[in-house]
Amino acid sequence: KPRGNVLMNGKSPGTEQSGLTTIGGLLLVSTTILVMGALSWGEAVFAPAAFAIFLVMVVWPLQAYLQARMPRMLAILITLVVTLVCVVFLLMLFAWGLSVVGQWLVRNSARFQAIYQIAMDWLESHGFAIAGPISETFNMSWLVRTVQAMLARLNGLAGFATLVFAFAVLGLLEAEDLTKRLKAAGSRFGGIDIVAVGRETAGHFGKYMLVRTIASVVTGATVWLIAYLVGLEVPAAWAAIAFTLNYIPFIGPLVATLLPTLFALAQFESFRIALLVLVCLTIVQFIIGSYLEPVFTGSTLSISPFAVMFVVFLWSMLWGLTGAFIGVPILVAAMAVCRQIPSMRWFTVMLSGGKG
Repeated sequence: KPRGNVLMNGKSPGTEQSGLTTIGGLLLVSTTILVMGALSWGEAVFAPAAFAIFLVMVVWPLQAYLQARMPRMLAILITLVVTLVCVVFLLMLFAWGLSVVGQWLVRNSARFQAIYQIAMDWLESHGFAIAGPISETFNMSWLVRTVQAMLARLNGLAGFATLVFAFAVLGLLEAEDLTKRLKAAGSRFGGIDIVAVGRETAGHFGKYMLVRTIASVVTGATVWLIAYLVGLEVPAAWAAIAFTLNYIPFIGPLVATLLPTLFALAQFESFRIALLVLVCLTIVQFIIGSYLEPVFTGSTLSISPFAVMFVVFLWSMLWGLTGAFIGVPILVAAMAVCRQIPSMRWFTVMLSGGKG
């Protein structure tokens, strides 16, 4: 028989509860690791499916608006055409900017080689003998391999886009019927109103894309102005790259800042001008990311910068650039689900960039 707070096995209730909590924590960590491994292993299917779901939720309000005014299939067709035009425009704009910059790089590769040689000579004069191994890779053959790798990625991107479009077509065709089936089933799963979460998440996704588009337009225009004023060649290409990359949080703005800086160094052969470009672009990205986006986002999409950085790098590790783009929307959806669960509301408070 138990005596006081001590059980027959000699363990107190507090000790047993602590053991159960530890086991639950270990199971949660193990399950998370297994799920992440499965998502990484099944990237070829899970990544385009997640991207398609995001796309469907973004364009669903447009389809609902059109469907109330015309036949359903015509509304779906118009929605798909508009979506396809927008996606193709972004991809072609990025490809055009990258091709223009790549052509400039090929024409001026000797400048990069000369700057590299100067830097290596300076390092060797100060006791850093590292030029040998690096010089074997920093040459035209390295450049050709890099361009070939980028072209291979573009081919893979075309296949990925085709699969996403196929998933999106099926999703738009089934979205309305799925909502009806969920309502008929009670709309709840584990105490979560799936229909309400879907509507809330779709609204957040639409607002998220609107904010990113506004920020991308401002970023592209500002980058063009800075490049034009400094005298950096092909300013329109830099603006196109900055505009499209800004849709990828953190990583996109970082690349769009460093690339023009390196090219300014090669074009002007001046560290002062390159530093000027770096400082100007960094200030622009800081103002847009720290002031403009929070103003348009408001409290409903306010997320901690640390959380944004974490999910961007986590999902980019799992799914590459696709994961870097889709990471924040996945976090937004997870926070919408947690708002439906009283015991998980702390999660949204902790990750909120505002008052929670």
